[in-house]
Amino acid sequence: MADPASAGAPAAPAAADAERRSRERVEQCLARSAALGRGRAELGGRTLDYDVHAAFVPVVAAGLAGAGNEPEAAVFATAYLLRGAAAAERPVCFAFNGGPGSASIWLQFGALGPKRVVVADDGNQPRAPYAVTDNPASWFTHFDLVFIDPPHTGWSITAGEAVRKKLLSVDGDADALAEVVRAWLTRHRRWGSPVYLAGESYGTTRGAVLADKLQAQGVSLSGLVLVSCAMDLQSLVFAPRNDLPYALFLPGFANTAQYHGLLKGPIAASPEAARAAAEAFAADDYVAALHAGHRLDGRARSRIARRIAELTGLPQPLVEQQNLRISDERFFTEALRPQGRIVGRLESRVSAPMPAQQGHTMEFDPGIEALQGPYTMAALAWYGEVLGLHAAARYEVFAEDVYRQWNWSRGAEQGNGFACTSPDLGRALRRNPHLKVFVASGRYDLGTPYSASDWSLAQLDVDAGVRARITHRHYDAGHMMYTREPDLLRLESDLAAWLGA
Repeated sequence: MADPASAGAPAAPAAADAERRSRERVEQCLARSAALGRGRAELGGRTLDYDVHAAFVPVVAAGLAGAGNEPEAAVFATAYLLRGAAAAERPVCFAFNGGPGSASIWLQFGALGPKRVVVADDGNQPRAPYAVTDNPASWFTHFDLVFIDPPHTGWSITAGEAVRKKLLSVDGDADALAEVVRAWLTRHRRWGSPVYLAGESYGTTRGAVLADKLQAQGVSLSGLVLVSCAMDLQSLVFAPRNDLPYALFLPGFANTAQYHGLLKGPIAASPEAARAAAEAFAADDYVAALHAGHRLDGRARSRIARRIAELTGLPQPLVEQQNLRISDERFFTEALRPQGRIVGRLESRVSAPMPAQQGHTMEFDPGIEALQGPYTMAALAWYGEVLGLHAAARYEVFAEDVYRQWNWSRGAEQGNGFACTSPDLGRALRRNPHLKVFVASGRYDLGTPYSASDWSLAQLDVDAGVRARITHRHYDAGHMMYTREPDLLRLESDLAAWLGA
């Protein structure tokens, strides 16, 4: 019989060799010179000349562990810097998307940057070729912009499996991005600038933690922008014994059903009527019915099922069969089943054909499919043409492995429950009396519905004085509301008002 110890021996050298190669790749990335470009933006009647600086930023372990300055990761950041501006007079905004596993091209080429990808206002996919054009609502009017691709997204990489595992977590990821912010401020001599953060989707989960961590490290934020909130996963994840999402998604379902012509009577008259009816029903009747469970008598149960059917456009027998609980995927696959179509998740105005053998699972999200191709191709063309970046390494727009391997646990104090970063945001607001928060929600977003964000913000552990520093605005598109040009323009206008308040 072979010796068990010797049987596993070849694995150790192989693992060590893989670690060595990972460290070498990180060092090679960090040794590369920055990719530089120039541009000009016409914004608000002003001509703004800017420099583009795209480079890898080192992530070094915090505290004593970082004393040796061995980089754990090389994180790619693309910055747009107003030429000739004094640091103290020019705020800087660090922006990142979500996933987890998403690069930052969505915010960079969708809403914030001087250039944007041209897509259809109705959420449907445009025909190729795809290109970037001037963004009339760029946030460059207000800030220098730094777009961060978190570890394992874009071209950002880590030095080995142990580091990869550490950074594939809520707090490990936030620790890494806090180090990126600190390193970038030092490299560019911007410690004298007001600092803002902007995150979208999981980027809001990250942003809440990051705001508190940076405050603890002496980086006092001036503002935090949260686009499509996902700070309280319990409000978004359909799981056994978690009835919260069924009530919080219902207004979004009603809004979507009205858009697709599935409603009847007064609630069909307008999106506002559908939302108001669903919000009232959820608050006054639905939550109590869910809480009652089988204690609900037959007559009351039929009344609740009938109203859910009216608000969603779904058949009442289906609602009853689902025990009064319509999940997101159930709605996506059932709402337009008579037409043979599925409803989009991140942009519920959009739909796509079902397979000929109509099932009950969602193979893909038509809301993101309409955008991923245009954004990926246009962004990578821009990186090549403007910055000369034609890297052989794949640019990970959305790394599915990151999402699948993500560690949502935040330690013993939160046990094995749903990840929640709202306490971090509340603490950051209480610690910093000058921190303001701007929240943007899309009414056709069924990934992070507006009413779930309403609920999450209402649960923050802050007093009325602190709550007054939070502004929440709603828009008539999906998760990435800025893909609809009227909302793109209104988002920037609302941001400007918030900054000036």
